[in-house]
Amino acid sequence: MDSSHAAGPAADPADGADHADHADQAGPVPGTGGPRSEGTRRAILGAARATFAARGYEQTTIRAVAAQAGVDASMVMRYFGSKAGLFTAAVTMDLDIPDLRLVPAGDRGELLVRLFVTRWEDPVHGDEMIAMLRAGVTSETVAEQLHSVLGQLVTEPVAALGDDRAAERGTLIAAQLLGLGLCRYILRFEPLASMPADDVVAAVGPSVQRYLTQPVG
Repeated sequence: MDSSHAAGPAADPADGADHADHADQAGPVPGTGGPRSEGTRRAILGAARATFAARGYEQTTIRAVAAQAGVDASMVMRYFGSKAGLFTAAVTMDLDIPDLRLVPAGDRGELLVRLFVTRWEDPVHGDEMIAMLRAGVTSETVAEQLHSVLGQLVTEPVAALGDDRAAERGTLIAAQLLGLGLCRYILRFEPLASMPADDVVAAVGPSVQRYLTQPVG
């Protein structure tokens, strides 16, 4: 249990002008609270992404995230409820859910691979995806969240095509993409780790395309 649970909520700096410069950033901000606390929640989520990526899920504490964000630990608990809640908010914020119905059938595999490679290499979102990969193998809580995220990004878009084997196809595609992420971004197997992103997409895309189109089971 995280020892950083505070006894009571501190005054929210976002209720004043201290975080007003964050208010104009686009997109909804996860967590409990209204528009006036969005700046604080953004700061907490940014700190959480970096800390989870650097330390992993198990070694990250609420106090460490709060210190990085420049707020009291009670603020983190107020807005996100728990470490698991904070992690969930951090890794699911701004998910770019693909609509495969808008993509030519022959291009869907490439699109899914490019979506993941682009997110892994994004300076904002890359940390959280790497944190999920690192932590998912040791934490049941994170593994469940990873399963949920992959469902949103892969299985649900495939199901929207009317495919009655979407669950099987989604699992096979997820295995391919997670293996890619593990080997390229965490284990850093060469020459895969140094390949240009476009080359990676071109190499892996056909495999994912086969999972989308060939019979399974």
